[in-house]
Amino acid sequence: MKINDEELVVIDRLFDYPGLDIENKCWLILGKYNLDMIVLACGTNGSYVFAKSLKNFQETPKVEVADTVGVSDSFSGAFTAAILSGKPIREAHELAVKVSAYVCTQKGAMPRLPEKFTSKIKG
Repeated sequence: MKINDEELVVIDRLFDYPGLDIENKCWLILGKYNLDMIVLACGTNGSYVFAKSLKNFQETPKVEVADTVGVSDSFSGAFTAAILSGKPIREAHELAVKVSAYVCTQKGAMPRLPEKFTSKIKG
């Protein structure tokens, strides 16, 4: 499951998880609903991946932002493609962060990705 920090607030209200920090909320949701993984995007505050025995945090790179349209989709797409191509979770997460940061520097929702990104997905 992929969510962002704003959606986590809504889940918190719906299911009444007060007093828990974002990490504990994610661990609770992961276990309660028997999920394999939660990807939590927190915008400029970084992103997390929670899996059965793993927590990975990646900082959001500082970039010159040209456009934010498509950033979340590029993150999800890069992460999913990397996982489906057999990359470890940490590597997939790192790639997703780099791809979405690159997309921020480009105008338009679907910029062409440089080979340095696509080659990592293809293996």
